[in-house]
Amino acid sequence: MNFLRGVMGGQSAGPQHTEAETIQKLCDRVASSTLLDDRRNAVRALKSLSKKYRLEVGIQAMEHLIHVLQTDRSDSEIIAYALDTLYNIISNDEEEEVEENSTKQSEDLGSQFTEIFIKQPENVTLLLSLLEEFDFHVRWPGVRLLTSLLKQLGPPVQQIILVSPMGVSRLMDLLADSREIIRNDGVLLLQALTRGNGAIQKIVAFENAFERLLDIITEEGNSDGGIVVEDCLILLQNLLKNNNSNQNFFKEGSYIQRMKPWFEVGDENSGWSAQKVTNLHLMLQLVRVLVSPTNPPGATSSCQKAMFQCGLLQQLCTILMATGIPADILTETINTVSEVIRGCQVNQDYFASVNAPSNPPRPAIVVLLMSMVNERQPFVLRCAVLYCFQCFLYKNQKGQGEIVATLLPSTIDATGNSVSAGQLLCGGLFSTDSLSNWCAAVALAHALQGNATQKEQLLRVQLATSIGNPPVSLLQQCTNILSQGSKIQTRVGLLMLLCTWLSNCPIAVTHFLHNSANVPFLTGQIAENLGEEEQLVQGLCALLLGISIYFNDNSLENYMKEKLKQLIEKRIGKENFIEKLGFISKHELYSRASQKPQPNFPSPEYMIFDHEFTKLVKELEGVITKAIYKSSEEDKKEEEVKKTLEQHDSIVTHYKNMIREQDLQLEELKQQVSTLKCQNEQLQTAVTQQASQIQQHKDQYNLLKVQLGKDNHHQGSHGDGAQVNGIQPEEISRLREEVEELKSQQGLLQSQLAEKDSLIENLKSSQVSAGNEQASAAASPRDSEQVVELKQELTALKSQLNSQSLEMTRLQAENRELLQRAEALAKSAPVEGESENVATAKTTDVEGRLSALLQETKELKNEIKALSEEKTAIKMQLDSSNSTIAILQMEKDKLDIEVTDSKKEQDDLLVLLADQDQKILSLKSKLKILGHPVEEEDESGDQDDDDDETDDGDKDQDI
Repeated sequence: MNFLRGVMGGQSAGPQHTEAETIQKLCDRVASSTLLDDRRNAVRALKSLSKKYRLEVGIQAMEHLIHVLQTDRSDSEIIAYALDTLYNIISNDEEEEVEENSTKQSEDLGSQFTEIFIKQPENVTLLLSLLEEFDFHVRWPGVRLLTSLLKQLGPPVQQIILVSPMGVSRLMDLLADSREIIRNDGVLLLQALTRGNGAIQKIVAFENAFERLLDIITEEGNSDGGIVVEDCLILLQNLLKNNNSNQNFFKEGSYIQRMKPWFEVGDENSGWSAQKVTNLHLMLQLVRVLVSPTNPPGATSSCQKAMFQCGLLQQLCTILMATGIPADILTETINTVSEVIRGCQVNQDYFASVNAPSNPPRPAIVVLLMSMVNERQPFVLRCAVLYCFQCFLYKNQKGQGEIVATLLPSTIDATGNSVSAGQLLCGGLFSTDSLSNWCAAVALAHALQGNATQKEQLLRVQLATSIGNPPVSLLQQCTNILSQGSKIQTRVGLLMLLCTWLSNCPIAVTHFLHNSANVPFLTGQIAENLGEEEQLVQGLCALLLGISIYFNDNSLENYMKEKLKQLIEKRIGKENFIEKLGFISKHELYSRASQKPQPNFPSPEYMIFDHEFTKLVKELEGVITKAIYKSSEEDKKEEEVKKTLEQHDSIVTHYKNMIREQDLQLEELKQQVSTLKCQNEQLQTAVTQQASQIQQHKDQYNLLKVQLGKDNHHQGSHGDGAQVNGIQPEEISRLREEVEELKSQQGLLQSQLAEKDSLIENLKSSQVSAGNEQASAAASPRDSEQVVELKQELTALKSQLNSQSLEMTRLQAENRELLQRAEALAKSAPVEGESENVATAKTTDVEGRLSALLQETKELKNEIKALSEEKTAIKMQLDSSNSTIAILQMEKDKLDIEVTDSKKEQDDLLVLLADQDQKILSLKSKLKILGHPVEEEDESGDQDDDDDETDDGDKDQDI
């Protein structure tokens, strides 16, 4: 406060004495007046003076205004005046400064008054509580004041709001206000609130900000909307940029699908207003925020897939191929499509299928390349096309093969009616425009990036130089242009192409060295003392020569590794060579290109390095330096060590495979044991059920026996015959039901014995397979003998079951005969009204038949008794089988113990492997002492096959 008074006293043109007294009197009235009207009038007067006499009002009245906010909340009018006055004091938006030298001082006043206001955090909390008032005259000035505070001192105000209870939630309610001016200013407030604060960004996002903002954009007309759409898009960028949590929430909430209508631009003749261009530009930037290469790869990939699935990529490609699109929108659309397809195979395949609406239709890639190699196109557009082509080929070996295939003789259109991507790249590579040369060289290098197959295929490309002369290879033509002394930008582009081409491709190195003029040209360029402009070319020539040494397979006798190193030492000097090689990474434009994949240059002369090439330089610079200083003996030792390492790797791989196979076999055995346990439990349950059923049959048999005894006491009379007709068929039907039940039980027993048979067979087979392993080699021959005995017992059980089945069949036949006889008895019963002699004869006949029937019933009882005994015997045999299964389970436990012993033996093998790894480490340390680069490898025993293959590939490259 004292500082501000000093500033006021030092002003050259301060207010008159009367005005200062007026402000003081008004402040005294606000502080001391008991009438609300007097205080309101005083605050209104301060508001009118606050714009012109900002410093004086701020110094004298701020405390009184804050007190008014605290005590007079019931009167919205005085609160509105107080908020407006504070806004005029703090804000710099409505300054009416005349002198330019006082502008900076007036801007500092805002931050100084803001610092005084937020010195008491309760003031900000009070302001947040005022925003809950629905009264327009309170809420709107409060929004403006809080926005001004955030603009002046953002981080401290953000921190106060963050720790305030429900602080952010209160501000989010502004987006739901029906009054557009408050809603729109609420968007501006949230812009200032979320700028650079990840915690507040997350809270705002989870307060349903995405839904509300997208609704506002839709209501306002998407890209055709006004400045409100622009403000909403800026707020969305604040929430999503560099915030992985919000990006994932945006994708999971299916908000990407709602972005598609933004890019439905409609008729090309509808016109493009400045606001529409701005809105669409921000929309494209928002898409790029979600798929930026700086985001985590997993998040970027999921957003890319979502954009393809919802049709957003297709809509962007429609804009890309449309006519009448403004240049800056077209450029930003190309950049957006580039990052949507970068590294995503599905999106890259779709982009390759897009055709321009021409006659005949041409692929979009060809149309874009035509713009890239056309020197009349804007520079930023050509850079965007190059970036699009690079993203199309990024991690896309299929696309790389398609581009290289357009250069091969078998795929070139002989009629010349259509132009291909390869022809455009060759045309740009050898045109007179140095920028086209550089772009075409970098684009072709990306077609070879990390793809040894296409590097070899490109060696087949032949170019016709002039009529009557034989064709030359593309590789030779590139070196010819280098030797002709073209522009620096052209030579840099060609050297980057050659370095990318020859790296990790010994065949290409052999083709390059086969031309006897190439090595002398490179050594001559490196050895000369040229100016600073040529130092970069010298460094690239040194890198190319170093690649020719490092990836040389010594197939050419005159250009073996050792001879090339001797040539460098003789004509250049090793120290001078390494110094020239270091010119690349020390160049001022090298670090700039290594930061981002997008080629973003202010002007063509800055277009020197490619992002992927900087990675290659970083990878090869160190290994080339070490390779130059190596002697021939060290190379031989390195080869021997590599062979030794390969042998050890093969041994380790063999043991790993063996351990993996044993693990699989152990898993299979465990599964078999668990299956046997389940089957054993099922069989025990079945035996229990059968025992209860047998007991039920015994009870039924006793009951039948009692009933038959009663029937014997009533034989010999007509009444007895009638009783036989009433009772005997029911007993016979019961016998028939019992026989059917016995038959079903016999079938169940057969199925259970068959399951036991298959169980024992599986157990036997598992024992045999386990015997093949090292873990089960010590299994006892006693197991197989027990299995044979158990099999014999099962065979005996089966034979008994077969005989029982025959007996059951015979019982069924007899049962049918009994039924037929019972029916005959029922028909032969005496009828009332017949003569007594006939009745006597029939009764005698019935008694004879009944006696025969009783005799057969006795035989049936005996047979049932025999069947019951056989069932008892079968139960005993089942118990014996269960005991056999228990014995086999014990044998299985023994096998498990032996498996444990096998695992111990495997641990011993792992100890052996550890010893071998220690030997390998000692060999590597010797290599390091000798100066050979040794890559660190994972020493874990559980390393995946993919890592093994990668290590093998790295060793092959080192060779």
